Amino acid sequence: MPSLLRGAVAVLGATAGLTFAAPAVASADDTVGHVYVNDNTTGTNTISGYDRHADGSLTPIPGSPFVAGGAGTGSGGLASQGAIQVASDGRYVLAVDAGSNQISVLRIRRDGSLELVRGGPVPSNGSEPVSVAEHAGLVYVANAGRTSSSYTGFALGRNGQLEPLADSTFPLPPRAQPGDVLFNSDGRNLVGTRVGATPAASAIDSFRVDRDGRLDPAPGSPFPAQGPGPFGSEFRPTDPDQLFVSNAHGGPGAGTVSAFDVPRDGTLFSIGGSPFADGQTAPCWVEITEDGRYLFTVNTGSGSISSYRIDGSGRLHLLASTLVSGGKGAGAVDARLSTEGQTLYVNETKVGQIGEFAVDGGDLTELGSVPVSTGAGAAGVAVN
Repeated sequence: MPSLLRGAVAVLGATAGLTFAAPAVASADDTVGHVYVNDNTTGTNTISGYDRHADGSLTPIPGSPFVAGGAGTGSGGLASQGAIQVASDGRYVLAVDAGSNQISVLRIRRDGSLELVRGGPVPSNGSEPVSVAEHAGLVYVANAGRTSSSYTGFALGRNGQLEPLADSTFPLPPRAQPGDVLFNSDGRNLVGTRVGATPAASAIDSFRVDRDGRLDPAPGSPFPAQGPGPFGSEFRPTDPDQLFVSNAHGGPGAGTVSAFDVPRDGTLFSIGGSPFADGQTAPCWVEITEDGRYLFTVNTGSGSISSYRIDGSGRLHLLASTLVSGGKGAGAVDARLSTEGQTLYVNETKVGQIGEFAVDGGDLTELGSVPVSTGAGAAGVAVN
């Protein structure tokens, strides 16, 4: 993991005042969904599960954390986005086991608890898997190991078993350090970010997904990043042809977010004005509201979350930067919105908690947090 992410410095750009709202006391009968965190624990990896209540608050699901079967890497965490995902049919959780080079699939029971599917974790067909993406049963994994770095495909079966997709592995050069892999909303395109050990190694891979699930590189791929350390990425939910990528390694107060148009062949075209200034340090994790109007990026070095308005053409307009955990959240990592878009959940395990933020357009208000007890290496947040 880059040193910037291991020991994030608390350098703040322009920050908005942080307000707090006291949520109502949640009860079991107002559960509206669940939140899952890849604990990335050594020995045997686990997944922490939380009931998500109507007021946005979280409470641990009885029996949590749940055994994932593989092994994580521990307190160092993972330099990636998407270490855990809920499958598109809502039936399974997929999680990387970076310490054992495996992928785990767990069945979601009616009460939100998790059960490892029969057969247990499967090899990731590479080393140190850090990110997983799924669309309609097609799964791709980013392996970040120095000796076996790649994107590789699987089929997710009806009973949750993962089967390797023959001839689907796309090898990457040593030290490419992929940070994210994801599909757009129609599943026709897939991209992956190369965080890279040097600015010259910072790049974005882009592919057209063929009918057989294999990857066809876009003309000109990989594309040079618009800033050092392209890290988190997200397609606009309302436009599968618009892609946004955070650039994490620009230095103190110099983070940016890039915006691209992506036609069907996967070529990346810069949207006017891109990259857009963040004014913060290490913008890493990216999330976009379901209506496609607002983008949030977690600034790991600054301990803040930046909010942008996305206009019709895909240009970003910076609104504010909100402190995480009252300014003590330097090192905050992955974030995910609730399915109805009213709450943003932030992995703040460096300070031992998952943060809960109310969302009103581009405005964030910290509601509170739920403590975690599985260490500071947790990676990823998933919501169903």
